[in-house]
Amino acid sequence: MVPENKRTFRRSDGSKSREKTQTLEDRIRDFILRNSKNGYYTKVSTLSYKFEIPQDKAWEIVGGLLTDGTMESIHDEFTGEMKLCEAGKTYLILNLEQQRKRQKSQEFKMGSRRKSKK
Repeated sequence: MVPENKRTFRRSDGSKSREKTQTLEDRIRDFILRNSKNGYYTKVSTLSYKFEIPQDKAWEIVGGLLTDGTMESIHDEFTGEMKLCEAGKTYLILNLEQQRKRQKSQEFKMGSRRKSKK
């Protein structure tokens, strides 16, 4: 029984049930998929500080995502660090990375040419 001076909680929007909160694994999967759709890899080291979880927990989740086939991995050619993306997008993102590097290099060359002419 509710005391007379207390009101019961009612939702103002009229909805009856709450949305289920996403699991940590689902949030990480969505983050990696979003990065993939935007043309970027996600480094495994990013997951531990982005989601504030221990490194071993990040690796455990990554293992599950790789095992179920939703993600693919590649290793950085310089650091050896594992990078993740949506299954089937490895070469597409690799190509986009190369294009961005070329464009950045060209912009740098153009900038240094302007400076040397002055």
